Amino acid sequence: MKVIDTHCDALLKLQMEKRGVYYGRKPLDFQHADMLDTNLDRLRQGKIGTQFYAIFIEPDIPMEEKWQHALEQIDLFHTEILDKHPEMRHIRSWSDLKTLHADEIGAVLTLEGADPIGNDLGKLRHLYRAGVLAVGLTWNHANLCADGVHEPRGGGLTLLGREVIRLNNAHQVMSDVAHSTVRGFWDIVELADYPFASHSNARAVCDHPRNLYDGQIKALIEKGGMIHVVFHPEFISDTKEQVEIDDLIRHIDHICSLGGVEHIGFGSDFDGIDKYVDNLENAAKYQNLINALLNHYPEEQVRGFAGQNFLKHMPN
Repeated sequence: MKVIDTHCDALLKLQMEKRGVYYGRKPLDFQHADMLDTNLDRLRQGKIGTQFYAIFIEPDIPMEEKWQHALEQIDLFHTEILDKHPEMRHIRSWSDLKTLHADEIGAVLTLEGADPIGNDLGKLRHLYRAGVLAVGLTWNHANLCADGVHEPRGGGLTLLGREVIRLNNAHQVMSDVAHSTVRGFWDIVELADYPFASHSNARAVCDHPRNLYDGQIKALIEKGGMIHVVFHPEFISDTKEQVEIDDLIRHIDHICSLGGVEHIGFGSDFDGIDKYVDNLENAAKYQNLINALLNHYPEEQVRGFAGQNFLKHMPN
């Protein structure tokens, strides 16, 4: 069963290793590198139909260097993923997802944290032209657009952040709430035409700040948004040392109980995590999750979780 995954951090790993060449390391081979949870071999084995690739800049990078780091990751997206592997197809508009061939894997660029643009909306428009189709205003810390989920003051969107959401709407770009504060979440849901959570779970099941309260989940459902469950064990269970697939399914069960059966998807966070669900350690293991879900849900609903729900709710 083909899968759409709305979050991974492969671009950061590719960049770190390329920069490490100066220290004797070798660039990663996107097709085979064991370090990449989402290498091409594993995408094929796991039947990934579309993979979203986040542009993410580490918070300790000086502000004046962040834009250059973003451009490097976009360049690696082209040189290491697209140019060398013709089966990887750049999804530049949402309609492209509907024309993927059976032997192609869609590749979508996203932005995780608006730090690289500073207060320059021209840079944001440049990212749109580069094909960025989803924008999360923050990672865990504050920037000029909003507070991140770990910022102690817990503020919402700034005036700049509100303008980013308006531009997202105008360009049919999705606005990601995954790392937003509670106040930021409600600001985004109020303003965004296309809100979604690219990699978040249910806080009622695991009380972690990165997860969503029931009221937030219901608001996304009412707005036609998606909740893509994330595979990071810390966001799945706060009681178990070794997390299993059934623990992740409990989050899906809970979201379904809130009326979200047609609003659930997957956002693994592969290549951004160093702890894993048992039997779900990389993209090659995706069908283990699919098979487990088929023991709990009708095939039509599982196909929805795997990607059909996203295709139904994405911008037209």
